[in-house]
Amino acid sequence: MNRPIVAVAATLASAALLAACGTSTTTTTTRATTTMATTTTIALTRDLVVTTAVRQSLLAAGAAFHHLPISDYVGLAAGTTYYAFDPAAATYFAAAGLVASHSSLAAQVGTQDDGAYNLFTRRAGAARWTVYNDGLGGVVGAHCPIVLPSPVLHVWNWSAHGCYPPAPG
Repeated sequence: MNRPIVAVAATLASAALLAACGTSTTTTTTRATTTMATTTTIALTRDLVVTTAVRQSLLAAGAAFHHLPISDYVGLAAGTTYYAFDPAAATYFAAAGLVASHSSLAAQVGTQDDGAYNLFTRRAGAARWTVYNDGLGGVVGAHCPIVLPSPVLHVWNWSAHGCYPPAPG
């Protein structure tokens, strides 16, 4: 008669011990998963490579903004093209100087005056860039046509509140 009671008690004790171990393991796993999810969802603004497709889309947007055909430009000015994505704003940012074709007097005049430098924004998932003329951005006292987010300025190594690339040197 004592054997069945001892066997039942031992079985219940074993089950309780296993249940306690299982609960502890589940809690640890849940906490580890939560920590990993939090760590991997932090997104940072990043500087991006200007691919041929991006370069072409900026050139097309800049030409359209200045009401000229894309053929009036031959490219983007070397050393003045920047491109970044800011996940906090869910927006791509770009900046570039347009290089006028020697056969287009209108583009040449535009790039030597105040239309030489442009800032671009494009919401993630959108097809078109919004263009802002910043031809006077490098002139002391000039005002930026848009406010670039601090993280974008940081990855581009531009000055705070800047809207024009730093002078080479």
